[in-house]
Amino acid sequence: MAILKHIKSKNANYTSALDYLLYQHDEKNSKPILDEYGHKLLREEFFMDRLNCSPLSFDKECRRINAHLHKNNKKGEIKSHHYIISFDPEDVKENNLTAEKAQQLCLEYAQKNFPGYQALIVTHTDGDNHSGNIHTHIVINSVRKYSVERKPYMDKPHEEMAGYKHRSTKRFLTHLKKEVMEMCQREGLHQIDLLAPAKEKTSEKEYRAKTRGQKRLEQINQKILAAGMKPAASVFQTQKDFIRNAVSEISKTARTFDQFQSLLLDRYNISVISERGRYRYLHPDRDRRITDNSLGSHYGKYYLEQKFLQNQVLDVSGKEDQRHASANIDYRKDPIAIFRYRSSLRLVVNLQENVKAMQSEAYARKVKISNLQQMAETLVYVQEHGYGRREEVVAALEQSKEDLETSILRAKELSSQMNTLNSQIHYTGQYYASKNTYGDYLKTRNKKKFGQTHEIKIQQYLEARNWLKEFYPDGKMLSMKSLQEKKESLKAKTNSLKDKIQQEKISVKDLETVLHNIDAILNREAVFTHEHTRKSQEYPNNNYIKKQKEETL
Repeated sequence: MAILKHIKSKNANYTSALDYLLYQHDEKNSKPILDEYGHKLLREEFFMDRLNCSPLSFDKECRRINAHLHKNNKKGEIKSHHYIISFDPEDVKENNLTAEKAQQLCLEYAQKNFPGYQALIVTHTDGDNHSGNIHTHIVINSVRKYSVERKPYMDKPHEEMAGYKHRSTKRFLTHLKKEVMEMCQREGLHQIDLLAPAKEKTSEKEYRAKTRGQKRLEQINQKILAAGMKPAASVFQTQKDFIRNAVSEISKTARTFDQFQSLLLDRYNISVISERGRYRYLHPDRDRRITDNSLGSHYGKYYLEQKFLQNQVLDVSGKEDQRHASANIDYRKDPIAIFRYRSSLRLVVNLQENVKAMQSEAYARKVKISNLQQMAETLVYVQEHGYGRREEVVAALEQSKEDLETSILRAKELSSQMNTLNSQIHYTGQYYASKNTYGDYLKTRNKKKFGQTHEIKIQQYLEARNWLKEFYPDGKMLSMKSLQEKKESLKAKTNSLKDKIQQEKISVKDLETVLHNIDAILNREAVFTHEHTRKSQEYPNNNYIKKQKEETL
């Protein structure tokens, strides 16, 4: 999905913005990368266009217009605005998105939404951290150079006049997001609702901190592994991640805010208060609280209170079901039934390989209790599915893996069909959108002038016509309506298959966990039997039992 990002800059040195767009930069410190002679290295691939300026003299022209209009002469003023449109990496494979096409789309986007401003439109293909996603930078001088026709989205007096300072208000950003969504929908690209609150919101600052922290953690873990020990964690958590994970866990069972508040403090030492319609969280290592708005919509008051109500309903119905179930169970004949109300399967921990358990006796006791619970849940799972032998579990796991692989192959087939369908929709829409222009071109007498003025539209028509001729040899094109209906049907099949794949993944994971736990239980029994035999040989005539009692006392 395409996302829109906005950055304000008070830096009066427009050259630095131009350098960033043209030359390679170190992502850690944002400094230019130099060759062996101290020269800046050009980016390997980029596409550049401009509005109301020359590309390579953008910095000089911005300073010149600022001086002419007596604007941006104070240190604290915003000198430029930087908009970034990042496209979904899947669009490259599934929807034939190229850097040239992204550049053309964003050039039209800038012409429509930033008229009269000096702007650079540059598309990069390297992505953040060399992720490879295509993204376009639109950098504009904050002062409008030319007066333009007033647009519907302009809500300030004289906003269309030359010399007006650009203001990226909430309303204008909403308009820009709608334009991105409409652009992607028109072109058949992946897109999400940019206006809906994000379930999990990660700021640029948090993202950078997480990247640096993960790198440090990996360096530390390499030293721990080299010393023959097992690292305690492999994924770095920011303070916000710690809060998100804790809230997600506690909200599964909490039925009221008071209970939620108490459990969060007891288990994770996180304080939460409700203030002015928001939840505010305090991490154990912080002095200032973090608002729910900076964490995401799933950590706010509205969402969590709905969750508490759902838990109350589930709790009541669950107790009722439990009463009915327990009334029909004879625990003397079926003692293991006491463990039937399980949450989820987890792996049994090997205490002999867990460094933290070796260092802390209290933690080791917790692990032992947890291991007993996981063993009981494993037995419940085996009984519920009617497995009598270990071989049956292995066979079920192999079958689940085969089913998952078949579903994944089917998903790839549907994805391929969707790619073809998206191309049909794209070129069909492009054909009809440029057909009239091409017709006018054929009718006009001065074809050279008309062709120069409408070059892009004419090229789009010819490109679409040639593609459609090759795709429809018989000349019978499908209508846009039938193509959209076909796409909706294919989407429904794809979504249904995604749900099936998710369930099959859960089944494979559960069976792998059960098989691991069965082997752990059997190994423990073997170890205990071997240890009991060895001790009995050391203390004959039942002296081993006496010795064990003395050690216990």
